[in-house]
Amino acid sequence: MSENDPGTAAAPEDSNVPADANAEEITYHAVEKDGVVTAIWEMQGRKHLRTIDPRSRQGQDILRLYTTEHHDDSQSS
Repeated sequence: MSENDPGTAAAPEDSNVPADANAEEITYHAVEKDGVVTAIWEMQGRKHLRTIDPRSRQGQDILRLYTTEHHDDSQSS
């Protein structure tokens, strides 16, 4: 095998990412203390990706989206 063999050049790149790693949906979980959201956890399956401050712009967007969906669900029931 030579280093310039085009048949083996793409194989390592394709095997770096497991097929089911990208299939897991990213979810957000609010962490509450005394009724106040203190953190938002970004999860992919059971893996914790990062913690988002609920006071940040992104945290506010996530909370706003959740509360809008939550109110829509309860009104339609």
